Amino acid sequence: MNMIVLTKGVPDFREGQVSFDEDGHLKRGETPTVMNPNDKHALRAALQTKVRQGGSMSVMSMGPPGYGDILREAMESVYADELYLLSDREMAAADTWATAITICTALEKLEPEPDLVFAGFKTADGETGHTGPQTCWGYDMPLVTHVISMEVDPEEERLRAKRLVEGDIEEIETVETSLPAFVVADPEFEPSYRRADHRLRHKDLREETTERAENHEDHMTVWDHEDLNLDPDYIGLDGSPTVVSSVDPIPKAPAERDATMVDPGDEAGMEQVLDEMAPFAGGD
Repeated sequence: MNMIVLTKGVPDFREGQVSFDEDGHLKRGETPTVMNPNDKHALRAALQTKVRQGGSMSVMSMGPPGYGDILREAMESVYADELYLLSDREMAAADTWATAITICTALEKLEPEPDLVFAGFKTADGETGHTGPQTCWGYDMPLVTHVISMEVDPEEERLRAKRLVEGDIEEIETVETSLPAFVVADPEFEPSYRRADHRLRHKDLREETTERAENHEDHMTVWDHEDLNLDPDYIGLDGSPTVVSSVDPIPKAPAERDATMVDPGDEAGMEQVLDEMAPFAGGD
């Protein structure tokens, strides 16, 4: 089994320091970045498969050089063997279509090609949910979305999954397809390690990955558009048909309460603090 997880860095909206250029494109190099939260569901689905079925696991992302930190976090989460970063200026400011073209080309370059590709169902910045399905369309493999549980039979080369119907948590259907396949995990996905050997393998993989993650750059391959033989006219901003008409500013969340600093050496100030806190501690 050869598997790969697609992940992405997104702005850390908690910081309220999101920068855009005059055309409305996110300036990722100037914006604090974290792993897309929904990708973590895909990582859990992929890890469950690796623990149960064995095989190799890789993680791929497209973005600036700083996304190496996102890949390192993903390696620690899914106990990945290899990392792939697609990065150069020609890929910048890509919409979902141009992103999918780039990722699809990179997937085709892998040897051997993956049996399973995992992706999150949408990103926290664009929230379109397009990149995974568009990549799958270009890669020409079966697509199963909103997956909440799954079983893989490597010998029969089959995937059996339970998925939410149109995102409705009350309606679940079971589907089956051949490998290779593309899996989009839903936030309702819950990994299961019922057997003792699964739990032991999970522990062993975690220990094996610790040292590898500390030296993640030794396991990271960086490809630019020339490595992938991609025409700049079809990727990045030039290859993106999406037009951003406007961007609403993202305000920094206001503080919910004021804080008063009290020096521990200020006896009068500390007495006042104790007097105010005593009723909440059950004092008289």
